Amino acid sequence: MADYIELSVPVSDAEQSEILIAELVEFPFESFQQEETILKAYIREDELEKCRDDVAGFLTGRLLRGTYTRIETVNWNAEWESSFEPVDVDGKCLIRAPFHEKAADGCMDVVIMPKMSFGTGHHATTWLMTSAILGRDFSGKRGLDMGSGTGVLAIVAVLRGAAHVDAVDIDEWSYENCAENIAENGVADKIVPILGDVSAIAGRRYDFVLANINLNILLADMEAYAGSLEVGGVLIMSGILETDIAAISEKAASLGLKPAGQHVKDGWAALEFVK
Repeated sequence: MADYIELSVPVSDAEQSEILIAELVEFPFESFQQEETILKAYIREDELEKCRDDVAGFLTGRLLRGTYTRIETVNWNAEWESSFEPVDVDGKCLIRAPFHEKAADGCMDVVIMPKMSFGTGHHATTWLMTSAILGRDFSGKRGLDMGSGTGVLAIVAVLRGAAHVDAVDIDEWSYENCAENIAENGVADKIVPILGDVSAIAGRRYDFVLANINLNILLADMEAYAGSLEVGGVLIMSGILETDIAAISEKAASLGLKPAGQHVKDGWAALEFVK
């Protein structure tokens, strides 16, 4: 398994950190962690070698400096276990690690092993997507969790009644972690992890599509998402800033998707559309 590199960048405040995260995801950074005035971004060592000069140019262009530290995979889980915090969605759903206390009675309990595919920097988008899923009845429906990472959204969708969810991610680590998490939550019979990109859904049909990725990928792949939806199907997307809402909405409109909901939190946004 590949080792990871930690990029540490000093930031002035949370707003600058959020903007920086949104820009760094254009490179192959997978996870982020905020520690007071330092933003830490994590990337596979082999991926960094392909874009190191571009990242340096990006930081220089924004008058930022970064420091790289090599983190061996063997130490990674302990790193996350020491800092991973549960995500409480309106008291209706608790996304937690196995070492946290179980959710209270009446609250959906989702157990996620915190590994590379789960980044604390994107808790806002996880929260937004989860909130949107909780607001819908997926009973008996078939869905797609695109860019599934840990599989958390697929798990929540099944706990909201979905009969089947394909969980697709291009990253092998995420694929393996997703399989681990769906087994931990007792939903392995309803969620199928798939290693691949958007081409993996060719010819498949869904009642709903969940995509918590980033602006460029959403814009590039939205046509495929829309094409896979049944008429009346729902597309829920996040991983974007509030400033990206217009671009996403314009693309969705061009594909015949109708607005069905908008949610914002800490500068991030989640948008719902119906085919």
